[in-house]
This record gives sequence, structure tokens and C-alpha cells, in this order.
Amino acid sequence: MTSKVIYQGNLRTEAEHLKSGNKIYTDAPTDNNGKGEAFSPTDLVATGLASCMLTIMGIKARDSAINMEGATAEVTKIMGSDPRRISKIIIQITMPPKNYTDHQKSVLQKAAHYCPVFNSLSDDLEEEVTFLWK
Repeated sequence: MTSKVIYQGNLRTEAEHLKSGNKIYTDAPTDNNGKGEAFSPTDLVATGLASCMLTIMGIKARDSAINMEGATAEVTKIMGSDPRRISKIIIQITMPPKNYTDHQKSVLQKAAHYCPVFNSLSDDLEEEVTFLWK
């Protein structure tokens, strides 16, 4: 088992990662009857995609002796309706100021698109990923 999720009432859940004991909380977003005081479940999907992309890039960077520590990802999630779902995720990955070669840039950008979350999402979901190299 990976996690345990408890519904706490008032559209809030507590999820515990069983191996580490770490906990995260979700709230329904304000546009769906919630308080928006924590990540919504759909926020976690979009944020999980960015985290996964940076992680897979990090694995490739480590294996290729590329320093990408300090890379960031800004995430925008756009909701659709009928049915209510994530229709688009926009991710801007900003790389720290290093002297990346064109080859290193290509390797890292390709790695990002091999993340398991990216490959698990519906083909109907639009993903827009941009890379900023300082």
C-alpha cells in the first residue's frame, strides 16, 4: 500500500505516505464549493507532473554529470467542464544559470517528457512545457 487518505469533513482530506509518514492535505478549490486553503486534488496532479519532470531530469543530470540544482517549475492548471476535469497544464521550467551546452539542454528536455506522470495522463489533456535557460 502506498498511502492512506482520510476524509476529514468540510471537503478536506489528509493523505499519509505510509513509508515515510509524511502527510499532505487537500481542500476543494473555491470554484468547486471549497475553501481553497490547501492544494486541491487536481492541483496535486498538475504539481505532481512538474515534480516528476524535474525528478527525471535530475536523474539524467546526475548520470550525465550535469548540475541542475536550483531548477524550478511554475505550474498553471486550467480546468475544463462537462465533465469537470483538468483541460490544460502549463509548466515553465527555469534552469539555474549554468553554461549548458546545446546537447545538455536537449538531453534534459527529452528526459522531462519521459516522466511516468507525463506518460500516464490522458491524451486529451493539453500540456504546454517551456524551458528557460539563464
